[in-house]
Amino acid sequence: MWLRQTKARRRSALIPKPSGRISGDVAAQTERVLKNLSAILTAAGSGLKKAVRTTVFLKSMGDFTAMNEVYGRYFNVAPPARSTVEVARLPKDVLVEIDVIALA
Repeated sequence: MWLRQTKARRRSALIPKPSGRISGDVAAQTERVLKNLSAILTAAGSGLKKAVRTTVFLKSMGDFTAMNEVYGRYFNVAPPARSTVEVARLPKDVLVEIDVIALA
C-alpha cells in the first residue's frame, strides 16, 4: 500500500475539523500529524507498525530534535526508513508534514 494522499498529507498537521491548523510548537503538530496518519492507515487496513518509509518535511531543521522525540514514541520498534528535509514553506504555514508508505 502506498499512502501518500495529497489531501491527507496537507491535512496531516491540521485538526480534522473545519477549524483548521492546530496551534502549538512542532512537537504538538508532530503529535497531531502522527495521530492523523495512524487513523488514515487504520481505516485503510494498515497501521503505523506497517510503515516502511516516511518523509518528514520541516519548516525549520532547528525543530528536528523536538519532532524526533515525538516521532520516536510512535516508531519505537523497527522504525521505517526516513528522510527529513527542511522546506521553505508548508501548506497553511504548518511546521511539519509527514508522508508515509506502509504495507497493507
